[in-house]
Amino acid sequence: MRRESHVRFSEGAGVRFPRATRLIESVKAECLDRVVLLGEGHLRAAVRDFVDHYHEERPHQGLGNELIVPQTTVTGTGPLKCRERLGGLLRFYYREAA
Repeated sequence: MRRESHVRFSEGAGVRFPRATRLIESVKAECLDRVVLLGEGHLRAAVRDFVDHYHEERPHQGLGNELIVPQTTVTGTGPLKCRERLGGLLRFYYREAA
């Protein structure tokens, strides 16, 4: 048995909630279109990882290529490190403090 659920927005919702609409489009284009989901738990984990990446690690052009909520505040001179999410689909490069 296949269950489908749909999120319905009223007409003009994209105009009233442009930031939410943009986040949903980003989740669909950059995450859900590229991952084979194996159930609701997997879907929730994938969206949670993407939202964490979106807020903490992804530079945003509307903010002058700054992070929304940066977790790493020190720009170190140590070795370059890579943090991967969703099996390497999302990557964040940073330097450790020396």
